[in-house]
Amino acid sequence: MNTPLKLAEPRTLGSLGDVGPLSIGCWRLTGSDSNNSSVISAAIDAGMNLVDNADVYGLDWGGTHFGACEEALGRVLATTPGLRDRIVLATKGGIIPGVPYDSSSAYLVSACEASLSRMGVDHVDLYQIHRPDHFTHPQEIASAFASLHSRGLVRDFGVSNYTATQTLALNGFVENGLVSVQPQFSAIHLDPMRDGIFDLCQEAALTPLAWSPLAGGALATGTGVRKELVKVLDDLALREGVTRAAVAIAFVLAHPSQPVAIVGTQNANRIAELALATTISLSRTDVYSIVQASDARPLP
Repeated sequence: MNTPLKLAEPRTLGSLGDVGPLSIGCWRLTGSDSNNSSVISAAIDAGMNLVDNADVYGLDWGGTHFGACEEALGRVLATTPGLRDRIVLATKGGIIPGVPYDSSSAYLVSACEASLSRMGVDHVDLYQIHRPDHFTHPQEIASAFASLHSRGLVRDFGVSNYTATQTLALNGFVENGLVSVQPQFSAIHLDPMRDGIFDLCQEAALTPLAWSPLAGGALATGTGVRKELVKVLDDLALREGVTRAAVAIAFVLAHPSQPVAIVGTQNANRIAELALATTISLSRTDVYSIVQASDARPLP
């Protein structure tokens, strides 16, 4: 019996309530204001109400400076009345080019305040540490969180690129607990299934926000991807009447930790294509076929 896995449903993100199983990421939000506006609007219309940003976004993908993508999103919010009320707004801090990481209490507070200013908002719904700073005690990070929360600048907190043990260490000091982790996860990058991150999410009711679910676009184009994996994805795409990229997203969504897949496309038409991932019902045979093709070795 090859039982189908459940179709992707909205995810619960702490006190923030439900968010769509797909999210729009802003790390490539470096185009024209009109294109940025059309992309964000299309994403929200497709149910991608979680908008993920970071202060360091803008140093690549055609950006010009630190904070550029937050500024770009700020212009979209300023010119689209009512849009802010329709989204769950997330951003990240803690990376300083040249340092490179600083999670000291004073820096995190100032970084969050600067992010709010760039986006032209009075608060963010979710603030995450972008990468771990091994030289800051988690109690100091929790102190920054408490300050930001008490001032109404942030509603909930999470971490990005943390290990399971690093997440646990910080979670023990955060008064109301963390609500999210943001690991890299895709049909090519399976680490969270094996390094304890997804296990911790299920144990501690953390929502995983999967970045690069298409492996930077490689799973859509097939470039640099093992031909065996491409074939499995293509066979499933043919069966389901969707694209390879939609199947790759559906694989990410199928894990029982209920990941949110953060997509970075800047093409409004592609958003509707990727949103079809929520209509695909993969079976255990399907997902394990993807895992085996990705690993390039038989399952134990």
